[in-house]
Amino acid sequence: MNEALTADRVAAVRAFNRLYTSVIGVLDEGPADAEYSLPEARVLFELAHQDPLPVTDLRKRLDLDAGYASRLLSRLESRGLVVRERSDEDARRQLVRPTAAGRDAFAVLNRRSADQIGGLLRRFADEDQQRLLSAMRTIGDLVGDRRRDPALVLRPPRPGDLGWVVERHGALYAREYGFDARFEALVARIAADFLDGHTDPGQAFWIAELDGERVGSIGCGRADADTAKLRLLLLEPSARGHGVGKRLVTECVAFAKAHGYRAMELSTVSVLEAARALYRAAGFELIAEADFDDWGPKLTDETWRLEF
Repeated sequence: MNEALTADRVAAVRAFNRLYTSVIGVLDEGPADAEYSLPEARVLFELAHQDPLPVTDLRKRLDLDAGYASRLLSRLESRGLVVRERSDEDARRQLVRPTAAGRDAFAVLNRRSADQIGGLLRRFADEDQQRLLSAMRTIGDLVGDRRRDPALVLRPPRPGDLGWVVERHGALYAREYGFDARFEALVARIAADFLDGHTDPGQAFWIAELDGERVGSIGCGRADADTAKLRLLLLEPSARGHGVGKRLVTECVAFAKAHGYRAMELSTVSVLEAARALYRAAGFELIAEADFDDWGPKLTDETWRLEF
């Protein structure tokens, strides 16, 4: 990475920080006579979610030094919002808990914050709200602590989903394997076939979401009366390692079995090692190979089949 590019990226992050700080300032500062500072509100928030809370844990969560934390708790204690006490299990540990007044104060702050953020979100259409929340999740994933168990949901496609499938296939496979626009065109034709055949009970399509964000897809098409065809398996890099690919393949195979097919086939290429491992684990066997270069690089086309 050259110095000019680094400077541009640093400047972009700083610009975002200024914008975000101004938005948060509007939401958090409140009127000039607001009764609680932001650090005080953060303490009440933490205590509302764990009562009692060891003072050492509170300091770590809010990144406070010992002296500042002590002064902050003393102010809240003098206002009758929290109490400090020694742990019954270890007298060296000090615990802090909210009083009834402290819990009431948090309820007011929490309601006010929800109203303010709701007002911010209502400025945007639903689609833009989803874009905003998706971007926030992305930032959280990259700079925060990743969740080990994000919620995985498989659902039918909604309007716009198959367009997303085409776009992500084109972008990901061009970046990772050098496939050209002819591959994206093929994906678009397959997606169009699914849309045209959406009333066929022997066909289905799934979109995978992790914590509400689209991260994958798969479809079960009809090769002939007895053979289903697995199509358009897609997995975003951010979803790898969460079992999404295995779940998609399992769902697709189960659908084909339940709808009376006697076998399922799929086409892939030899460079897609992760996908091939999923197919092999599901019981598919390689039955045919052929070299081709229809999408730019020289590839080996593979046909895999699973008998039911």
